[in-house]
Amino acid sequence: GRNKANIVSVISEIEKEGGQAGYAFAELTDPQKCKEAVDSCIARFGRIDGLVNNAGVNDSVGLEDGNHEDFMRSISRNLTHYYMMAHYALPELKRNKGAIVNIGSKTSVTGQGGTSGYAAANGGRNALTREWAVELLPYSIRVNAVIVAECYTPLYDRWIKSFPNPEERLGKITEKIPLENRMTTAEEIADMVAFLLSEKSSHTTGQLIFVDGGYSHLDRAL
Repeated sequence: GRNKANIVSVISEIEKEGGQAGYAFAELTDPQKCKEAVDSCIARFGRIDGLVNNAGVNDSVGLEDGNHEDFMRSISRNLTHYYMMAHYALPELKRNKGAIVNIGSKTSVTGQGGTSGYAAANGGRNALTREWAVELLPYSIRVNAVIVAECYTPLYDRWIKSFPNPEERLGKITEKIPLENRMTTAEEIADMVAFLLSEKSSHTTGQLIFVDGGYSHLDRAL
């Protein structure tokens, strides 16, 4: 997220290990800010080898209680910038035969209820993953998606704590996750993203990879 203190801390850790890192804050609903973020990366590192689209929020814009304005805002917050970031990064990705990873949500395949905007945006992420995988074949650019179900992040932690009994609520969620009845960790998502960006997945493209402990596809009775 856009927590500057956290980002600066992570950058410091990377640099201590001998790596290079930088950041650019951007309001991604503004196409110009998307371009500026990409330009900032190129100015700092001289190239772009990979793009990870991973910004959005489940904003609870439903069918019954929603409206046109909120629905379109949800699409803008959760989908449009995926296209804009890829569009602006594409010249560098073509030059370097890079890779794109789109982060998506289980809501695109399972539904959730009360979140039409977010679900539609995630369906769009899946569709763009397959579409770009086809369009970018001539440039050897691989495009894949990592689909997340229940991953414990600071944002998720704040959401859980908004309930009267957070532990009870969390227990009801984890009991439905087949593999070990636990949340997916952010590190497990990051590991898959790193794999899909790397040459170790050099012949993998157009795939929707579910890192969710079997939540989306296995029998919940397990």
